[in-house]
Amino acid sequence: MVMVPMENILPVIQPSQNAQANSSPSGYKVGIRRHTRQVNIGGIKVGGGAPISVQTMTKSKTDDIKGTVKQIIDAHEAGCDIVRVTVNDKEAADAMAEIVRQSPIPVVADIHFNHIFALKAVEAGVAKVRINPGNIGSKDRIRQVLTAAKDKGIPIRIGVNSGSLEEDILEKFGYPTAEALYESAMRHVGICDEFNFRDVIISVKSTDVRLMIEAYRLVAQRTDIPLHLGVTEAGLTRIGTIKSAVGIGTLLAEGIGDTIRVSLTDEPVKEVEVGKEILRSLGLATRNVELIACPTCGRLEIDLFGIMAELEKRLEGVKKPVKIAVLGCVVNGPGEASDADIGIAAGKGVGILYRKGQMIRKIKESEIVDVVVEEVRKFQPEN
Repeated sequence: MVMVPMENILPVIQPSQNAQANSSPSGYKVGIRRHTRQVNIGGIKVGGGAPISVQTMTKSKTDDIKGTVKQIIDAHEAGCDIVRVTVNDKEAADAMAEIVRQSPIPVVADIHFNHIFALKAVEAGVAKVRINPGNIGSKDRIRQVLTAAKDKGIPIRIGVNSGSLEEDILEKFGYPTAEALYESAMRHVGICDEFNFRDVIISVKSTDVRLMIEAYRLVAQRTDIPLHLGVTEAGLTRIGTIKSAVGIGTLLAEGIGDTIRVSLTDEPVKEVEVGKEILRSLGLATRNVELIACPTCGRLEIDLFGIMAELEKRLEGVKKPVKIAVLGCVVNGPGEASDADIGIAAGKGVGILYRKGQMIRKIKESEIVDVVVEEVRKFQPEN
């Protein structure tokens, strides 16, 4: 285990246009990144300054190959980089080779306790295995799994959860704490070190956002291991989105985190969308269409709700990195609209069209949607 002092967390500049070079749709602008070792997950680099990747997990029964592959393809189209699939029984293990063959993105096998399933997943060609070495039995079983993974160049994610800490660690600390999560993770890392296996990623998740943040900070301060960020069992979409944005976003803003997964009681696509938006909000990912609108108040003088709903529908699927702002009053409208790539400041049935800060012309309220869509069609992003 390599101990990394805080002074080693240094500024890193990774231009957003370099994202494709790392086989990821995500990309950086300028930020402060924690330096880590790097692992390769089926061509997606994680850590070592690589773009932050977005992950999700399929919700289907794994042996339903058609349904599982469909969820993977949908997630990929939404911008997912890496997908995790549970391998919880023999039927799931038998399905993995075909799922891997059909998947357009790297597949991670999620395994608990069963070393045979881990060996079958490696044989099936997965890009990573999520398993805790200390939970699969004898040293011979551990050796088999780590040797098979090392021979294939497959990394392992050590996933520690506040709800499933080892009994002796719980007895020592009394209840889940950041130090308890850290000690559990380091126990499994130590086992990997015994077998000279270093291609590991760590997660220390909790449903408690504050505990999750503190635990990840500890790992970040004390090791150079890449981190997979997430708030576990975050909940239904509204609450889960808030908890994930606070927990994941706080750590990313501090330069901590190399890959993320938003856990929602919802479809994988929704997890990806929220994850991508967290990255965009911090300037850590290239944008597609970004729609901005004022929160509205008594000064609103146009049908902003209807306009934004129609724009969202008409621009769905457009991949251009364009920022669109539609404001419905004269107080903040002109300034906000001129700050976007395409902006509208509107009131009393008319709007002013802005293009990259330049006032272009006056249009009717009824023309706003068509004009914005046409402007998006013509928009050319800067290199």
